Amino acid sequence: MIVALIIACEVGFWVLLAVGLALRYVARMPRASVGVLLCEPMLELVLFVATAIDLKNGAEPDWKHGLAAVYIGYSAALGHQTIQWVDARVAHRFFHGPPPVKPPKYGMARAAHEWKTAARWILAAVIAMALLQGAIWYVGDDGDSGSLREWQSKMLLVIGINVIIAGSYTLWPKRAPAKSDAH
Repeated sequence: MIVALIIACEVGFWVLLAVGLALRYVARMPRASVGVLLCEPMLELVLFVATAIDLKNGAEPDWKHGLAAVYIGYSAALGHQTIQWVDARVAHRFFHGPPPVKPPKYGMARAAHEWKTAARWILAAVIAMALLQGAIWYVGDDGDSGSLREWQSKMLLVIGINVIIAGSYTLWPKRAPAKSDAH
């Protein structure tokens, strides 16, 4: 049931996004669009409650419960950015909006961009780890929380990878190609 609900939340996210963008650009109802997009966090709340009920009803904690925590963490930390990313591309491609802003390619501006991206992923991982820890405490010593702890380890890996990537752009910033003086 939890996996089906995670899939339903993901489908619901994209449906709400499509409806929100259609309201904004096709129906020219920006306030209604915002209202629809603000319903998106309700999907994560439903998933959270369903996961808690599943555990309360005696389900053995497993990878599905961990995946639910990771999904909620991702949606909370990166959902808004995902909506902005899609919105900018839809506006440009279909409704004559300005081209999406591209991230900087070189130097410390690129490093700062990578640290902002890393911060979002780290926030997603921390939220997931907190939810997982809450589930571990909720299950208590009577249940097997090994799979939840494995998800926490995976989230530490996500944090480490993001720090390494952002750090590499800081320590070894990519340089702009040299301008040639062609005659």
